[in-house]
Amino acid sequence: MNIFTPHHVKLLNSCYPPGSVLLTAGPDYSPNSHELSRLTYYASNHPGKLTKIGSELEKKVKGECTKAKAGNTKSRASLLISLSIFRSLATECRRDIALLSPPLIGAVDCTLASLPSDLEVVTRAATVFTAWTTYTNGQLVGTDSKMTKDYLSTLSQFSSLSCIHSLDQETQNRSRLIGLAAITAALNSEALYNDIGQFGTQVSTILRPLLTVLFDTTIETLEEQATEVKDAPDSPYLAEFRTRPTIERRAASVHIHVDGDKGPPSSDVSEACLRALFSLLSHTNGVQLGYIMQASFDNLDSMQGWTKAEHCCWYAQKSAEWAQYQYRYVVPTWLVERLLSQKDTQELPALLTSSIAMATSVFNSPTPLINLSSSDILANFLSLLLRRIAVAPDDPSLPLLVESISSLGRHVYYSDQIQDLVGELIGRLIIIEVQGTTTKRPESAIQGRSAAIRCILQSVTGVVKAANTSDSTAPLEENNRKPSSDQNRNRPSIDARREERPSRRTRVPADIWQDTLSLLCDADLTVRTACTDALMLYITQEMPKTGEITDIDGISHLRKLADNSFRHVHAAAPHIGDAAGRFLNHVHAYLYILATSPTLGLPIGGNPSVPETSNAEVSGSNDSAPNTSESTASQNPNRRSLPSQQGPKARKQSLVLKFIADTPTSSPSVKATEEDYASILKLLSMIQVQLPMRGLVSGVPMLLALDEASRSGKSQPQLRQRVLAMKTIIAHVWLTIAQVWKISELITRAESAIASLSTIPDTGPESLDDVGVNTGDAVALLTSAQSVQEALGMDQEGFIRRFSTKWTPDLAFRDFENTPGIDTSFRPDGISPLLKISPALMHIENISLQSLARSTRGLGVTDLREALEGRSSMSNPNLARPPSISTLDHTSSIMTGEAGLRLTRTRSRSRAKKRPAADGAGEVRDMLTRLGISKQNSNLLKATFPTLNKGIP
Repeated sequence: MNIFTPHHVKLLNSCYPPGSVLLTAGPDYSPNSHELSRLTYYASNHPGKLTKIGSELEKKVKGECTKAKAGNTKSRASLLISLSIFRSLATECRRDIALLSPPLIGAVDCTLASLPSDLEVVTRAATVFTAWTTYTNGQLVGTDSKMTKDYLSTLSQFSSLSCIHSLDQETQNRSRLIGLAAITAALNSEALYNDIGQFGTQVSTILRPLLTVLFDTTIETLEEQATEVKDAPDSPYLAEFRTRPTIERRAASVHIHVDGDKGPPSSDVSEACLRALFSLLSHTNGVQLGYIMQASFDNLDSMQGWTKAEHCCWYAQKSAEWAQYQYRYVVPTWLVERLLSQKDTQELPALLTSSIAMATSVFNSPTPLINLSSSDILANFLSLLLRRIAVAPDDPSLPLLVESISSLGRHVYYSDQIQDLVGELIGRLIIIEVQGTTTKRPESAIQGRSAAIRCILQSVTGVVKAANTSDSTAPLEENNRKPSSDQNRNRPSIDARREERPSRRTRVPADIWQDTLSLLCDADLTVRTACTDALMLYITQEMPKTGEITDIDGISHLRKLADNSFRHVHAAAPHIGDAAGRFLNHVHAYLYILATSPTLGLPIGGNPSVPETSNAEVSGSNDSAPNTSESTASQNPNRRSLPSQQGPKARKQSLVLKFIADTPTSSPSVKATEEDYASILKLLSMIQVQLPMRGLVSGVPMLLALDEASRSGKSQPQLRQRVLAMKTIIAHVWLTIAQVWKISELITRAESAIASLSTIPDTGPESLDDVGVNTGDAVALLTSAQSVQEALGMDQEGFIRRFSTKWTPDLAFRDFENTPGIDTSFRPDGISPLLKISPALMHIENISLQSLARSTRGLGVTDLREALEGRSSMSNPNLARPPSISTLDHTSSIMTGEAGLRLTRTRSRSRAKKRPAADGAGEVRDMLTRLGISKQNSNLLKATFPTLNKGIP
């Protein structure tokens, strides 16, 4: 017999009502308030006794659970009182909550395991649990093995309660709300975040009920509630969590629904899940978010959630949106990693399609994803794409993967990002062209190569489209001033000219896209079609058009022509021989080969360094277009030489050149189909519309060569239909050129030729000599047009000299613009660029400078300052202009009239000092006029920075 009863046991026992009135203590089942105050006061002032009090109370709870489970109502009432005592101790002794944690969690775990269906008891246990999670620092989780085991068991039981299924909808919703209240308290507790080793286990347990409830709710309801949760994110259970120190927090109470009232609706349950999920995602860092994604995948596996693709996409979007700004990239990164971990099987599992759709939805959403390694994501997508092609060239997942790759273009975080992505895609395309793809079935190697090329081409265009779509959503920052009617009359008509707006990124340059052009002559028609579509999109939407009349600078250039002020501004025509010009030369060369060649597809080489001629119909190792800068290295020492190693790009170059060399000038058969001729017509016409100036210079020589090729095949009956197709293409392109430059007579002749060609049958004795456009007359009409001469800065004789040079594909590949004998000086003074010597390098009195080319130096602030100061403020006489006659002060000799022939002597420093003030004012006015600043256009001073001014409120 125990004679001595410890004081803390006496205080604890006194908190219970007498056994005779236990059953009448309801419905509150609360301990005696006065004795409870004495117990909590004693425990808070004697922390060393807190462990003993907790252990004694835990023993009572376990004993009461055993009896209550057997149906003892008094024990059930006593259990409810014991749980209330535990909650009071946890609240009042919050500073020393660690001493009470093991017995408290053990008692809650035992209660939930004994009476899981008694909602009143479960609610009281949940209230004790929320009090502990509010005040604990979580340091015992992971260090105390027994306490950790009880805690994880308690969390698992609340999780099961949160997704319980019952025939009674009201009971089910009540049970779920109680469990969700406890789970919400746990995910807002330091117990979740203190030990990263235990974080993954806890999150996996917590996410299971959340995903179950959310995936059973309609998307419409989720979208509506998600907006409300984001606008008012505070948890209804732990409203003050994280806003106050631990010692000042208030633990939320969990109350059971009152019997007799209408039960809670399912919308309350889904809203509680959303609030819990929002709280979890908004408080985790990058590593923790990775655990969340892994736990999400594991739970979706167990609950077969991958079959609900729409819910999966919604969950992925919200995970990225609700995560902290700097960690959002974790979501798509883990999705892609999960995709790569899947085995390659013939069947298409729901996990694969849903995961791809989830990644696509995240990239397509407007949620920023900073720190995202788009290059790594792209490489992983391409790896998966080629793996699926190896399984089956017509795998249903290929369009989904192309869409995912394309969605990367919506996230541009540095100016060259799209250029880098496109460069990586085209680089992979070159390798596939040269080496083909690996496949499990050798008989499908050709189909696999074609499928890979098409998918990558579609990905390239998809990235560009996505980038343009994303860029177009940005506010327009420049003034869209429409040109006046007078300016419209003096400008060539460009029907398809697109409006330019400021872009946050750089455009993909032509020398990158140039490596895809050899696919225009691929042996597979589907590949040729895909390349044509990609090229059409590139030229219309992406290709830089600097200097063209479709460009803002080009429009300004033509306005100066119309205003007769071109002699004051040294704005030369676009650089016809630049990368864009070389790109168009390659395009025209490949289109010419496509229209005339008897075989398509580049020769296959067994040795990369020594290509061998092989059957051109086999496309397993075809190569793509050569880089002009490499293919012409031997001819032009100023260009970079070929790399020493023989990689795919170098091998491709040698194969292309050999293919061109083996192409006959005339052949009894042509490989191109009707679809090919339609593609050729579309491309040639589109080039003339989108790039009228460069297209004219590079396209007209090709049209002349194509016309000559059509004449050589007229005597061969089997080529009659092909000749008609070529002549039709030539006529339509000439019509487009005439319409662009508004040459009415050429329009009439081209329309007449098209009408005559449409009436000639494919077979018959009719001669083809006198049908089509007379190219000689067309060139004469074109070169005599004033609009063409003014835009390109060349007279008719210069054009004729240029177009008289025989054009061949080989010459086009080897840089047609730098061929000897071709006049490439597109400046109004017609001086050779070799004589463009700057007078700044020759500060001497040399009258022979008049015979040299004028410097392209324009007027600027320095000239205005010298005019204002009388050119006499320079402290160093060696830096002053010499009093010699310089061509800097003279207009070009090509200008007519007195202004164009008069020589203006540069005044010396001494004469400038003696100049009257009135003359100085006149010189200033003259300088302002030459700079284009006068009374009639003084408004230009007000719009120096129109973009900035527009944005200032």
